[in-house]
Amino acid sequence: MSTLAEETFALVTQELALPELREEFDEQKAVALITQALRQLLDKNLERLLQICYRIDLSENTLKRILSESPPEQLASDLAQAFWERQKQKIVLRRRYSGTEGSE
Repeated sequence: MSTLAEETFALVTQELALPELREEFDEQKAVALITQALRQLLDKNLERLLQICYRIDLSENTLKRILSESPPEQLASDLAQAFWERQKQKIVLRRRYSGTEGSE
């Protein structure tokens, strides 16, 4: 079974249409790829970004806080971290309720 981080990346990849990590998996590399994708969405397609936030169930308060408090150069990075944490939460909950909680 894959690790929590790998499952999280797979889930985020579905939402953002990210390329697969071809080298050894690394959570920092994964978040860096997510940051890149979100930076592009922030610059070119804010509506799609907001749809994705809604679809992954990123809390409105979290999104508002990031958009209003993060410095512009760190906005995509903070948003990527929030995406990552939310997707990780979803996997933990799925594991808990499917009986595979301890497998990481």
